[in-house]
Amino acid sequence: MARSTTAKKTSDADSLARYRAKRDFARTAEPSGATEQTSGNGFVVQKHAATRLHYDFRLELDGVLVSWAVTRGPSVNPDDKRLAVRTEDHPLDYARFEGTIPKGEYGGGTVMLWDNGTWESIPGKDPRQTLPEGHLHVILHGRRMRGEWILFRLKPRGKEKAENWILRKVNDAFAGGSDDLVGIHLTSVDTDRTMDEIAAGAAAKRAGSGAPSPKISKGKASVSGRTRKMPKGTLPPFQPVQLAALVDNVPPGDRWLHELKYDGYRTLLATGGGEGRAYTRSGLDWSDRFSHLIADAVGLTATSALIDGEAVVTLPDGRTSFQALQAALKGDPSAIQYFAFDLLELDGEDLTQRPLIERKELLHALMGEVHGRLRYSDHIIGKGEKLFDSFCGAGLEGVISKRVDAKYSGSRSGSWVKTKCIRRQEFVIVGWTPSDKQRGFRSLLLGVNEDGKLRYAGKVGTGFTGDEIERLMGIMAPLEQKTAPVEAPRAAVRGAHWIKPKLVAEIAYIEFTDEGVLRHPSYLGLREDKKPEAVVLEKPAKVALVATPTVTSGVRISNRERIIFPEGKLSKGQLADYYEAVADIMLPWAGSRPISLVRCPQGRAKKCFFQKHDAGTFGDDVRHVGILEKDGHEEPYLFVDTPAGLLTCVQMGTIEFHGWGARIEDVEKADRLVFDLDPDEGLAFSDVVSAALHLQDTLAQMGLVTFPMVTGGKGVHVIAPLTPSAEWPEIKDFAHRFAMALAQAEPDRFTAALAKARRTGKIFIDYLRNQRGATAVMPYSARSREHAPIAVPVTWEELRSLDTASRWHIGDAEAMLQRAASKDLQHWGRADQILPDL
Repeated sequence: MARSTTAKKTSDADSLARYRAKRDFARTAEPSGATEQTSGNGFVVQKHAATRLHYDFRLELDGVLVSWAVTRGPSVNPDDKRLAVRTEDHPLDYARFEGTIPKGEYGGGTVMLWDNGTWESIPGKDPRQTLPEGHLHVILHGRRMRGEWILFRLKPRGKEKAENWILRKVNDAFAGGSDDLVGIHLTSVDTDRTMDEIAAGAAAKRAGSGAPSPKISKGKASVSGRTRKMPKGTLPPFQPVQLAALVDNVPPGDRWLHELKYDGYRTLLATGGGEGRAYTRSGLDWSDRFSHLIADAVGLTATSALIDGEAVVTLPDGRTSFQALQAALKGDPSAIQYFAFDLLELDGEDLTQRPLIERKELLHALMGEVHGRLRYSDHIIGKGEKLFDSFCGAGLEGVISKRVDAKYSGSRSGSWVKTKCIRRQEFVIVGWTPSDKQRGFRSLLLGVNEDGKLRYAGKVGTGFTGDEIERLMGIMAPLEQKTAPVEAPRAAVRGAHWIKPKLVAEIAYIEFTDEGVLRHPSYLGLREDKKPEAVVLEKPAKVALVATPTVTSGVRISNRERIIFPEGKLSKGQLADYYEAVADIMLPWAGSRPISLVRCPQGRAKKCFFQKHDAGTFGDDVRHVGILEKDGHEEPYLFVDTPAGLLTCVQMGTIEFHGWGARIEDVEKADRLVFDLDPDEGLAFSDVVSAALHLQDTLAQMGLVTFPMVTGGKGVHVIAPLTPSAEWPEIKDFAHRFAMALAQAEPDRFTAALAKARRTGKIFIDYLRNQRGATAVMPYSARSREHAPIAVPVTWEELRSLDTASRWHIGDAEAMLQRAASKDLQHWGRADQILPDL
């Protein structure tokens, strides 16, 4: 903190006498205030887990820290009025205290330096004059608390001895959602430790109380997620990327802008607080591979930004080359460039609800045409067919076409489409045929997922350099197995060496033969950003069906009048209309992950059943991913990634959608933890809310940001999003041990026991959602219950005021769209964190 003058005494003989009288400094490491300090205009907020968790807000004034205990912590939502109880003044050197106060001592518990900075008074509102009058109006320049804040004293009621105040945020550029501060920022601004790490005496992760040095960082449990309006400088986490549907022709008209289709790795660049990250399309952290790009992004003038684009290597003739990119990743990463084509966040403001053309204007203003290795991806509006012809004539890959007025949906919604000059896509390597030379191979054998299993797709024998053949042999040899993972014509694969289907290759080709094998294929490189399970054949759709602005799914719903919710006489058509309306906000959660359907063809009151496999009866819009079962055989799991897929499931009698805790790009790595709080019949919903808030606090001590969702049934899901890194055994072990520890700590309140007889009067912590193959109901899914309730993401603040888990139903589609775009929920469920130690 800044110190400008010698510390002054207040009107009391010693304003710290009360502070000292409460403490035994032979037992506590808290400062006694005996050392003379210099006074300035600093402030500090200390997160304090004493009898109850609270946040101590301390303002430096006339030689002491004037202090309040804010029971639920500060909120940047101007509508929130947080109770702040005035406490004794503290010495100035308390502003540097972080550690543990011994049990039995006053305030015993863990103390974290949660925020610090300086304050300035509003002109004409000097705190020295207004504080005795019962109000305070200051501007904070903290690491987390910024902008204008107001404190005002409440009139005492009855025999109240405490001096109660209210802390409130003024509606300015730093205002935001209720959970944007205490629900997100879980580590010390001084040492980067969580509350649990401080309590355990873990070493500081960085020293000093100043701002952290600029750095390129990997994901970690203690780094924040965000909501729509975060304090400037917060590092944005990954969010699902917008995907383009393959179409047969470029869409016509001036409603579309057209960009070059680049030949590289789709990458999100995130910057904030002097840090940067790079994410693949599936959320993997590739910051180490793209460190040069991150360094340039961190140098942009924005305090925070989330940029969408493609990492590429450009050839002398201007074309981008995937093979050259592969070589650069192995040899010279500094040769990699980045073409930026969208901006999802800027200076803490979410931009995804703005039209694309506005987002691109802001992106161009931010970075210009060139910023280091970063390039702005230009476009033209209209005349897409002519552009496509010119690109194809120049040997380029194709055109990406985007609706100029489209929001960024994070799904394959149809507002982005792609038209290819050259046919190319990913295939799974299933083996090789030997070369007649001493080393290497003659060709790679390829497969593609179809109807949930690998189908033989031919072989590729061109496009390899000598070095690449040697490298591939080194990778494939340890994967060799005796059995073939595909059925293939014996003559075509004579002498084949089969391998486990773990590798994915990018292949260019002319077409498929009538037998379903590739004609004139050429190898382009390995795809490390895509898993074999996600490799399915792309088939171009009619552009009129995919890209027509008035069409969302194009799926015909039969028997629309059939009543499937008899209690409210709600029909199949009404359910379909609901899913059609919410497809864009639901698919970022339910799309591109293995799903189980609850199908009720005759309605919810009749026979319903779960379905997770399919042999192709749902049609092309519902896709399949082959996943190995415990016995080693592969099963076709369902997934959807378009509104048409969602609505096709509804047409087939689906009411509920339940999803894995991992995406199809890598089904072995979880992207979330889910704790389902299931109350016994006799418990009130308020008991569930209280339990969920307890889980939020407990997981926050460990550095995990969590988000609540009401399930549409009886319970609440407490969800911790994860950057995919931990595999299922680790995820399951963490969830099990956490649930058991909570049940042991509060046995009268919680149980982790499966037996129903042991749940009487308790809340069951269902940790079993966190294992391979387990599913949980997806956000915005309808439920097969009376009156068609839906599962709805909520904020922690909102959860406190709810009296049921089934507050909303399928008639509330418009409300869901408005909620999803609100400042509190725009980025619900996003956080940059990995599994902590337990």
